Amino acid sequence: MRGILASSIGVTCAAALALPSAPPAAASAGTPVPVADAATRTAGTAEVPADVPGSTRSLPLRPLTHDRASGAVLGLTPRTVPAFSLLGVVWDDPSAALHGRVQVRTRAAGTGEWSGWQDVETHYTEHGADPDTAEAASGQVRGATAPLWVGESDGVEVRVLPESGEPEGRPGDVDPVDTGAGEEQSGGEGQSGGEGAGETDGVSALPAGLRLDLVDPGEAEPDPGEAEPADGAEAPRTGAMTAGAKAASAANSALAPLGATEIPALTAEETREELVTLRGTELTEQQQATPYIGPRPAIVTRHGWGADESLREKKFAYTSKVKAAFVHHTASGNGYSCSQAPSLIRGFYRYHTKSLGWRDIGYNFLVDKCGRIYEGRAGGVAEPVKGAHTLGFNSRTTGIAVIGSYGSKNPPSKAVKAVARLTAWKLGLHGMNPKAKTSLTSAGGNLYAKGKKVKMKVISGHRDGVNTSCPGGKLYKKLSSVRSEAAGYQGR
Repeated sequence: MRGILASSIGVTCAAALALPSAPPAAASAGTPVPVADAATRTAGTAEVPADVPGSTRSLPLRPLTHDRASGAVLGLTPRTVPAFSLLGVVWDDPSAALHGRVQVRTRAAGTGEWSGWQDVETHYTEHGADPDTAEAASGQVRGATAPLWVGESDGVEVRVLPESGEPEGRPGDVDPVDTGAGEEQSGGEGQSGGEGAGETDGVSALPAGLRLDLVDPGEAEPDPGEAEPADGAEAPRTGAMTAGAKAASAANSALAPLGATEIPALTAEETREELVTLRGTELTEQQQATPYIGPRPAIVTRHGWGADESLREKKFAYTSKVKAAFVHHTASGNGYSCSQAPSLIRGFYRYHTKSLGWRDIGYNFLVDKCGRIYEGRAGGVAEPVKGAHTLGFNSRTTGIAVIGSYGSKNPPSKAVKAVARLTAWKLGLHGMNPKAKTSLTSAGGNLYAKGKKVKMKVISGHRDGVNTSCPGGKLYKKLSSVRSEAAGYQGR
């Protein structure tokens, strides 16, 4: 079994750090911004037992003294925190939008060096469960920014800069990038001014309960004492699997043995034979005679990337079939190595479940920059698992997220090819042509009203169903080639 170990946790300092680019925090005065009930959130300085596989900490954002240079009204002054690798800003109302900018800078645990300011993608409400579903109406769902991967860090500073109004049209393609190494000074924590200052400084225009969630994804590594197979391939790990881990693994039992860390790739002929086994009674005579399906690619299972199955809902959620695939980017930045991809996915999973209150990770599949494919939401990679990736269009679709930010940066060719291979197989299981169009019915969103029938390309970008910049302009432009390549893999 792949055990998950908590990463080392630093001791929280009682005082904020004093840096050249930011003066020490001022004492808070006046009425604080509303924050989440402390009883329902992990305290920012609380200690976590060493055997906890990863952790999430919430730090309420506080008013900052007026800073004419940056315009920030809420945030956190520089401070030492327990180790984390991923962050995001969360708020109470999932339907509320954050009109403004969220910027962070972090201190690397290994070097002690502070990063420059980075923008966090604030448009994330276009993900999530469809309106009026049990997942959306659970009472646990919250609004949030996209998660940002920063690598192992032990210090953080945050500032929120409100806008007077949201620009018209689709959100722009902006990737998280350094916006300077702290040349602008942040104000200290405290009251921004006297009576009515909240209105003046834009605090009232921001969602209530803003807080920073710091995510330690934990570590996943093979069980001690397990010998590696002679051929170098990873063997199934079934020792001491939890009930949840067994259930998630068993959902792929037709494709791989219990405890498998990867579902192996198949040849075209093997895939066609498997299609008949999996969908034989559902296939028409023509489909049985000439099945259009791409070779099954290798897929790292949830057990392979180290999912803590206790974080998700026990039951799996399904839709009737898969008629289309929506392609996303995670908008989490590109500063990761391929060996770190499992850690990022564990971070996304914890962020989606613990911070946003979803039943499981939202995406059905994820693809890293090296083209490796990962199982997302539990329930079986060959099954029509219902995700929470495209608001209003989670039924009869699958969601594929390329890890990274591709608004201004071209996606790696290996990742694009992997999306083509994955869609050729997944859509082929349901007889769908990657180059065709299909009809979907909106469950309600910010682009199409509930009940609206929409003609969509079988392989679409997130922005085709929702008013969002996702999957980034550069990745979106690659979808035409993805459709052609996927059709070719299917033999069309």
